[in-house]
Amino acid sequence: MMDMLYSAHTKHEASSESTCDLKIEVVGEGTVAVAPDRTLITLGAITEGKVVQPIQSENGAIITAIIEAVTALGVPREQIQTITYDIEPQYDYETGRQVFRGYKVTHLLQIHLNDVEGTGAVIDAAVAKGANSITNISFASSEAKAAEQQALQLAVQSAAMKAKSIADTLGVALSAIPCGVRELSHGAEPVLFKGAMMADSAATPIEPGQLTFRASVRVWYLFA
Repeated sequence: MMDMLYSAHTKHEASSESTCDLKIEVVGEGTVAVAPDRTLITLGAITEGKVVQPIQSENGAIITAIIEAVTALGVPREQIQTITYDIEPQYDYETGRQVFRGYKVTHLLQIHLNDVEGTGAVIDAAVAKGANSITNISFASSEAKAAEQQALQLAVQSAAMKAKSIADTLGVALSAIPCGVRELSHGAEPVLFKGAMMADSAATPIEPGQLTFRASVRVWYLFA
């Protein structure tokens, strides 16, 4: 009896797999590259010492000097924001014992620039005033939404071309309008420069490259 049930179940699965709706399923992809015109820089100061108040004051003086230097370059004050402020005790471990070493004060600023050309000058100005931590430089575009829409249009066109190619190869007629469309997750590829200490220079060279926006869609077409 069990063998008969197993045989029937197997035949049902095989039958289900062999049947299909009269549909062609394709994935279309679109890519658009644009030059960035916005910059986001995260930098600041880290100070260490045995007593909190002196290193806190030292850190504050550095950050104040950085802000003044950056605003002197034409960056509006409202485009400079504190994103990290930490005071942490530091310990060493000697022969299994925790030994207090001092404190570390970290103050990081996020600086928004309305261009990419001034990135190196801002970094140089900050370093000259005592910045010793640069954790991130990233670029963006004011045309991001338009680029995303263009990439999506290209993805739909790509799917339509693929479906037509398949239909022509099979010798079948394709429906003019797809019976289903699903957008797949995608976005821009960020351009990032991970932090490192920047040496003093006339102008730190920063290459923004391009932002690449990608879109993908899954499309179903009926055919006959």
